[in-house]
Amino acid sequence: MIAEDLFDLAPVIPVVVLDDAADAVPLARALVEGGLPAIEVTLRTPAAPEAIERIAAEVPDAVVGAGTVVRPEDAERAAGAGARFLVSPGCTPALRSAMEATGLPFLPGVATASEAMALLETGITAMKFFPAEAAGGAAALRALAGPLPSIRFCPTGGISPRNAADYLALGNVGCVGGSWLTPASVVGAGDWPRVRKLAAEAASLRPA
Repeated sequence: MIAEDLFDLAPVIPVVVLDDAADAVPLARALVEGGLPAIEVTLRTPAAPEAIERIAAEVPDAVVGAGTVVRPEDAERAAGAGARFLVSPGCTPALRSAMEATGLPFLPGVATASEAMALLETGITAMKFFPAEAAGGAAALRALAGPLPSIRFCPTGGISPRNAADYLALGNVGCVGGSWLTPASVVGAGDWPRVRKLAAEAASLRPA
């Protein structure tokens, strides 16, 4: 799998924060059953590495990745846990090298044309656009399409059912990332049918 393949799995990649690794498998199963196989587990909590490991081992239809990769050691740790892709909010030369060294597909984060061009110079054409709404939203991505036609993005940050279709309508957007699929209250309550329903609604999203 290459980074561009992530765009073809589903229109939305759930961005998941887990405080308890015991929730990982039922949550992942609910997302997959709802039609969203690519799952980004953020490295924001101590439970994240074990959560990735459990999903990788017990939910074969899930394509589990690690998000919030901000240090070289994060990339190594995520790969060791069984992550199948990596996502970073931004990118430095050291972090890019570390992500490349894992051999995993990755979506490095950018917020400006200059950042995107710097990665393009290294041959990278699939990127995360973050924080999407704060960085100009769909209008900014529409503007970037002209001078940077070879780049495709996964915008994340401020994406919701209200505006997801606006992003997906853009030719340079492969998919979007969103945290609305796994609200903390829903995950805390173990309401997996609710997660499955939210996933199914997201999986059916189409351009406006």
